[in-house]
Amino acid sequence: MSYFSYISGLPVMKRILLFFILAAAVMYGILHGNLWRNNLYWISFYGQTSSVRASPSYETSGVTQLPPTAVERRNALDTCLLKPAFESLLGVDKIYPFLCANDFIRVAEFHGSDKFELPYGIKRAEQFFRLALSRLQNCGLFNEDDSIACRRCVVVGNGGVLRNKTLGEKIDSYDVIIRMNNGPVIGYEDDVGRRTTFRLSYPESIFSDPIHYDPNTTVVLIVFKPRDLKWLWEILGGQKVSAKGFWKKPALNMIYKSSQIRILDPSITRKTAYEWLRFPTRFPKKEKPKHPTTGLIAITLAFHICHEVHLAGFKYDFTDRNSSLHYYGNDTMSQMMQNEYHNINAEQKFLKKLIDKNFVVNLT
Repeated sequence: MSYFSYISGLPVMKRILLFFILAAAVMYGILHGNLWRNNLYWISFYGQTSSVRASPSYETSGVTQLPPTAVERRNALDTCLLKPAFESLLGVDKIYPFLCANDFIRVAEFHGSDKFELPYGIKRAEQFFRLALSRLQNCGLFNEDDSIACRRCVVVGNGGVLRNKTLGEKIDSYDVIIRMNNGPVIGYEDDVGRRTTFRLSYPESIFSDPIHYDPNTTVVLIVFKPRDLKWLWEILGGQKVSAKGFWKKPALNMIYKSSQIRILDPSITRKTAYEWLRFPTRFPKKEKPKHPTTGLIAITLAFHICHEVHLAGFKYDFTDRNSSLHYYGNDTMSQMMQNEYHNINAEQKFLKKLIDKNFVVNLT
């Protein structure tokens, strides 16, 4: 008996039911095919080969691919259809700035961070990263209700040039406000504003006095050594923190919630040091290695998450050694000029290029 003869011999109700079952099967096949093609599209859109499939290894023909979760996070960066003025600086793509516990190894392999030791990679420090990340609740960029597409950002440096400029209200008008280290807000609101979206710090420069706590701030840890990760593991676990291995006493208590803390992807700092400042990957034995300042790393972060970047507080007066180094405190420029770990001249030249090319707007 043929298939069609069999169908015609069935009662009417059974034929109708069989028709709906077959139609549903066809629709499932069509929808499944569309979803699969969309998955391949998103992966290929971010520089992957079109034949990549979401397998546990995330590898195709020996080329490491970003895990699906990392692809989704990178998609969150491209919320603006307009091209930023500094697009040519970013190269092929943007880097999602924060490490996530579930896929940081694969992301490191994709960006090449597995080839570098700290401070600009994760090589031989994978276990330290894993432990520290296990203490953090998430790795999100912004709040879920943040629907701003083309973000206007301001990176607020700690330079003395901010004194008496009364830029506080203007700074607070930006969508994203990035600050660094222990540059205070309290008592300086007229000059530097009140709001903080991201604050980049390391154990020796993070706030420890609860008076500086801000529930709306996300603290971004810049890792320079394995001890920094061990510090985070200990302090978030309520353990006694050892001050050994730090160039100055680190914070011994954490005023922020673990949900407010992120770990910066070392590839952000590596791009700052090697691609933009042109630092050598190896320094002579008699010369101390130079590293980017937190301020310049903060600008690099801004370029990856913002559409428009403005700067405030990044100008230094090298002609007057007694001029104010910061908008707070009594430190002078002489202390900055004696710093052997940064190349301030190189950074100032780079910043001048950014301003001259209209990649950024300098408010001071």
